Amino acid sequence: MKVVKFEDVAGTEYQVDGGNWVSTRLLLKKDNMGFSVTETLIRKNTETHIHYKNHLEAVYCIEGHAEVETLADNKVYTIKPGTLYALDEHDEHLLRGIEDTRMVCVFNPPLSGKEVHDENGVYPADLDD
Repeated sequence: MKVVKFEDVAGTEYQVDGGNWVSTRLLLKKDNMGFSVTETLIRKNTETHIHYKNHLEAVYCIEGHAEVETLADNKVYTIKPGTLYALDEHDEHLLRGIEDTRMVCVFNPPLSGKEVHDENGVYPADLDD
């Protein structure tokens, strides 16, 4: 069994600061679970363009207030505690932090832990290859 405490990985190489967000990687590809889990802080008054062409992601909001705008149809979704959204079609979107917002994110395939968004909002397919 593996037990990971947020406070044990905060401030280490498991925490990636992307400017508009800080992602704390709790489970990664090397943990051999078939998915990865992060806790991500979306910073207040930010907008991040994201397009996970290589990953599926489910996101569960545990604190704060954010918006997701899907770019294919320009629909805007309010994200508050207790809301889950799933990018099940590699949805290109804008993520806006209305307040500082904490989210738990699950990725398939799993992240290696080094990923940051490129200029198109994409994470690379696999940084371990």
